[in-house]
Amino acid sequence: MRMKRVLFLILSVLLTNLAFATHNRAGEITYRFIGDKDHFKFEFKIVTYTYSPSPADRDELPLDYGDLNIDTLKRIPDSIVHITPDLQRNVYMGIHTFENSGTYKISLTDPNRNAGIVNIIGPGGSSNSVNIVFYIETILIINPMLGFNSSPELKYPPIDNACIGQVFIHNPVAYDPDGDSLAYQLIVCKEQDGNNIPGYRYPTASNSFTLNSVTGDLIWDSPLLQGEYNVAFLIKEYKKGIFVGSVERDMQITVVACNNHPPYFDNIKDTCVVAGTNLTFKVTARDNDNPTNITLTAYGGPFIVSNPAQFLQPVVGLDSVSSTFSWDTKCEHVKKSPYSATFRAVDNGTPVSLVALKTVNIRIVAPAPTNLTASPIGNTIKLEWDKYICSNAKGFKIYRKNNGPFGWIHDCCETGIPSWTGYARIATVNNVNDTTFIDNNGGNGLIHGNDYCYMIYAYFADGAESCASNEACTQLKKDVPVITNVDIKTTDIANGNIYVAWSKPIEMDTIANPGPYKYLIYRSDGFYGNNLILIDSNSNGLNDTLYNDIILPLNTKDYPNSYRIALKNNYGIIGETHVASSVFLSIAPFDNRLLLSWEEHVPWTNNSYEVYRYNPGTTNFDYIATTPNKNYTDTGLTNGRNYCYKIKSIGEYSGAGFIKPIINFSQEDCEIPIDVEPPCPPVLSVLPNCDNVENILIWTNPNHFCAND
Repeated sequence: MRMKRVLFLILSVLLTNLAFATHNRAGEITYRFIGDKDHFKFEFKIVTYTYSPSPADRDELPLDYGDLNIDTLKRIPDSIVHITPDLQRNVYMGIHTFENSGTYKISLTDPNRNAGIVNIIGPGGSSNSVNIVFYIETILIINPMLGFNSSPELKYPPIDNACIGQVFIHNPVAYDPDGDSLAYQLIVCKEQDGNNIPGYRYPTASNSFTLNSVTGDLIWDSPLLQGEYNVAFLIKEYKKGIFVGSVERDMQITVVACNNHPPYFDNIKDTCVVAGTNLTFKVTARDNDNPTNITLTAYGGPFIVSNPAQFLQPVVGLDSVSSTFSWDTKCEHVKKSPYSATFRAVDNGTPVSLVALKTVNIRIVAPAPTNLTASPIGNTIKLEWDKYICSNAKGFKIYRKNNGPFGWIHDCCETGIPSWTGYARIATVNNVNDTTFIDNNGGNGLIHGNDYCYMIYAYFADGAESCASNEACTQLKKDVPVITNVDIKTTDIANGNIYVAWSKPIEMDTIANPGPYKYLIYRSDGFYGNNLILIDSNSNGLNDTLYNDIILPLNTKDYPNSYRIALKNNYGIIGETHVASSVFLSIAPFDNRLLLSWEEHVPWTNNSYEVYRYNPGTTNFDYIATTPNKNYTDTGLTNGRNYCYKIKSIGEYSGAGFIKPIINFSQEDCEIPIDVEPPCPPVLSVLPNCDNVENILIWTNPNHFCAND
């Protein structure tokens, strides 16, 4: 039955049952998306644990969907499980369709909690739980941009036992069917309207009461007093780092006095395996309270997926018990977050059985794409690889390194391609069935002379990444000229001189491109060759690769110059170099110092720069510093004096067969340091003298640590 905010009905239920409704022990609300992109339909499930002898047994419960609608959910008839004579499990199911996307608070309010809960304290100092309604809520966020979401499924019941003086541990064994990341947060138990219960206290402990935000382990170390305690926590979901909902669990722990000790597990480490391999390990639990029967069971994601893990259970042993976990992993098991397999060992102690939990996180990693190759075609490189084995992948991420192989050897837990390898992503292929990719450098063409290396990996809808492929390296064929030098020999506003050099093609198809040959020299002002004009040609054949540019006017003082060399035969242009510019130096004056900065646009890589300063005594430029950066501050200078500089760039192509190092000089530039900076402020200290009712001011002399003015 559905109704619009039928508060009068809820109030009537409250009033009718308040006198005898003392039955709720624990519970949670979960949901499952069952609609499509046009219908926001969800199936909701309420699970409660109640006090069986109470007359307030419920065949239906009201569920507030947070959108001005309340449904009455019917109990599934065969869901009633009598765990003990006074403990009963109930399941209620219902379906609701939301009209719009948004954030919805799904909540249950039901009178009342069972009596005698130790940590719910009334005004008189005794338990007040019998008068407190039972309230739980779940947050549902509908955001089609992130995909439709189902809540985590909680596989371990919210009812547990503990002994005084013994460490208690509980884990909800939460499994998210969407592969979302989960985080856990301890909260206060709630009452009417989702308010914190007045007088609620976290259980007292001899050491600590904590919840691990990553694993979900609730650890009580250790209980001090007998009785029933209720605690609550949130299980929060994150999809690609974005919060998409939460489930609140309100659970009950019964503490008794006993001489029993809980079992314990032999150590098992978290692990990861490549999909398609078998993961096998032995699980052993022991108990020092001899003789003790131990029952071993297992819960968690690996046991509820398709092609699940195998684990013989329950297994009972005297003083120790073992069973073998075995999982033939498949591509369908790949997801970004790990699977949690939780193993539960229960002894047969009295008056309560004690429990030990061991959670093993298992990450299933997608295998690497295989047989990646790289082949040059003109000024592009074609990548090819085998058809990928995991058809549930979305596609591939393509990475490139421009200066030779790195030699990265990774293990199965390292996925993707880390930035410290020097690789950078250049493209994404959005079809898992593709087996080729053409790298044309974003339409600009790749650079002859560089040694290009590639790696790829597969990616999945939830953000999971496969292991990286092998490293495939190649160079473009040296079938065109490759520019190496733009070196300023003379700095002048009109009568400059620039030395230009290039490497000849040695892999050119001379049958398809017969001679005679000549080189065309193009020049432009600026860094990028935006105004290239033909200034000269060289008809002396392929081996004549040097050119001294003195074509006037040539201004090397006020701006950089850039060049491109083209190879031509009688049929047209065969190929051409990339544009390369001169190094251009700029100087900014400061007090007793000059800030030098420079720039260039070249197809090779400059790894370092040498700074030279003119020596009036020798009329030479003296070396003063080396830097990998494109700036340098020359200090200790005299204001008012003229200083002149030039920069030497040192670089190379990563491929073989080219001049190394590649040396080029900037133009010469001069500047005069000038005091344009105020002196540093003094550092002021104040010492009060109360007897004389005065302050003593003390300050530093700024000349001791700042400019000398």
